[in-house]
Amino acid sequence: MTKRVTNKEPYQQAYYPPAPTGWTRYMRTSLIWQGIRFLVINYKMLKLMMKSHH
Repeated sequence: MTKRVTNKEPYQQAYYPPAPTGWTRYMRTSLIWQGIRFLVINYKMLKLMMKSHH
């Protein structure tokens, strides 16, 4: 079941999505966090590929 949005008029407060918090913006732009996520995702992919080669 999908929820119906009743207020779709432009320029109303309910029309705009919520703005990200300061912490969210920091996590999206932090090179250290991006590096950690990069390593974790690559490790998961490597594990998956190693399983498929057996």
